[in-house]
Amino acid sequence: MTALSLRLPDDLDAMLGNEARLEGKSRSEIARQAIAEFLARREKERFMAEIVAAAAALAADPAARREALELAEAGADEGLDALIAEECAAGIDPDAKWWR
Repeated sequence: MTALSLRLPDDLDAMLGNEARLEGKSRSEIARQAIAEFLARREKERFMAEIVAAAAALAADPAARREALELAEAGADEGLDALIAEECAAGIDPDAKWWR
């Protein structure tokens, strides 16, 4: 395991120490966990940004947009039909209002 040395402002150091005491863990363990969670969150944010950029590029292309909408519409109809069939098989009336 690699060692890391860093400087913390006094208030952050106090918060870290307090959290370690509350959790019954070492300061290093709390810091490792925080860094791991931060890096995982950043990785997800980058991934989502890539998806948004790809969706924006797709939406900007009229032919691709038309094809995507056609696929989504076809999938929605098939998915809805499958859901209704599952509800009927389970004895659920698909026309009954579930929110009442």
